[in-house]
Amino acid sequence: MLYFAHDCTKREPTIAGRRGTKAPKTVRHPDTSEKQASLEVFGTIKQVFPSTTFSVELENGHSILAHIAGRLRRHRIKILPGDRVDLEMSPYDLTKGRIIYRYRAGEARRS
Repeated sequence: MLYFAHDCTKREPTIAGRRGTKAPKTVRHPDTSEKQASLEVFGTIKQVFPSTTFSVELENGHSILAHIAGRLRRHRIKILPGDRVDLEMSPYDLTKGRIIYRYRAGEARRS
């Protein structure tokens, strides 16, 4: 309860625009088990394009376009041609991917 100096009465604090108390709406998220898992592959950066997009050659010889994951962007990881990277690819579009890890020089591959 709040006391107001000008009228000494008790009032309930209210939120602007709300009169009654309603239960919050529940949001149903789709079941994650229905989604197909992403593919993790290994590749080498071949070409750098604007807006942090790269041409990556995969182990099997295919070339795809890939962009940098947010974690690498946030930590300002620099990626140059010739760098070895791990990619995450959607099973729905095998021509695009997301770079999730850049290997240091001489670093062994993760399993």
